[in-house]
Amino acid sequence: MTDSTLPILEGAACPVPMRHDDQIVMGHGSGGRMTQELIERVFAPAFANPILAQSNDFAAFLLPLEAQLHGSLAISTDSHIVSPLFFAGGDIGRLAVCGTVNDVSMSGAQPLYLTAGFIIEEGLPVEMLERIVTSMQAAALEAGVPIVAGDTKVVERGKADGVFINTAGIGWIPAGRQIGGALARPGDAVLISGAIGDHGIAVLSARGELGFDAAVTSDVAPLNALIGAVLQAAPGVRVLRDPTRGGLATTLNEIAQQSNVCIEITEATIPIHTPVQAACDMLGFDPLYVANEGKVIVILPPDQVDAALAATHRLPYGAEAAAIGVVKPSPARRVLMKTFIGGTRVLDVLAGEMLPRIC
Repeated sequence: MTDSTLPILEGAACPVPMRHDDQIVMGHGSGGRMTQELIERVFAPAFANPILAQSNDFAAFLLPLEAQLHGSLAISTDSHIVSPLFFAGGDIGRLAVCGTVNDVSMSGAQPLYLTAGFIIEEGLPVEMLERIVTSMQAAALEAGVPIVAGDTKVVERGKADGVFINTAGIGWIPAGRQIGGALARPGDAVLISGAIGDHGIAVLSARGELGFDAAVTSDVAPLNALIGAVLQAAPGVRVLRDPTRGGLATTLNEIAQQSNVCIEITEATIPIHTPVQAACDMLGFDPLYVANEGKVIVILPPDQVDAALAATHRLPYGAEAAAIGVVKPSPARRVLMKTFIGGTRVLDVLAGEMLPRIC
């Protein structure tokens, strides 16, 4: 058969990809019509705001007048790979927003804008993606921080565990405000904004790996309003840090090393919910090393402790805040804990991850 004998089809072209309305397919990551349809269906309605509506590959915006005249910028980025994607008290979408809002807030900044990048696995139900995006929208509204730019990629089955999300945040630090892990001083007090370990145990419970039901809800939450209230009540705050992966003990070690000080905490003062403690006891975990996603460590001069605690206790995410320790000059770069029985325990940094894929 020669070419002249082949049938000629009017308007012949490459096949149009089959429509898939209920699952993510590779075509959704092509950058073409299916990508645009996914953006218009799932992302654009949830994150709608004038900056995002510019539809550029960047976000152009004005900073508040105060930021243009005084102060400096803070920026943070984080990637989120929690398994499973949904757990009691949250999901990967809420985690992504709150995690970056909180990271920016730890500088003492007012978070202003977020970006979001999605790596989606082929086969993910679109309904599940919509649930995640709706959760992100709710968290961003709660925090008062809009998502102004984003990106979407699709990878083959088996290469993304459903969806991975990267978020970046930008904020404004008022002039004269200096907060950082190297600023703790001997004599300072150490506060925690609430009970520890909830997030890690909630995620582990959602995996069905406990062998029993744990009535634990993740603490994942945006902390910018709480931190703003603390800074207004106690302007001398020196250190803010959220004890996420590695938990309270690991984070305190980071601060002790940065500031070249000793941090001594008291076991009896550390708030831990009974179900979390019970789960840790049964599994051989130490709640001091279990991840949190809605708690902040505050280190500040002792004469401002009462004002800071009063400010946190008025807010739902700080109702269980407590003073848990003090900063001492030595032994430098160590974290110690006074135990229930009157002894002293050294809290070191874990060599590995107690609970992987937790945030």
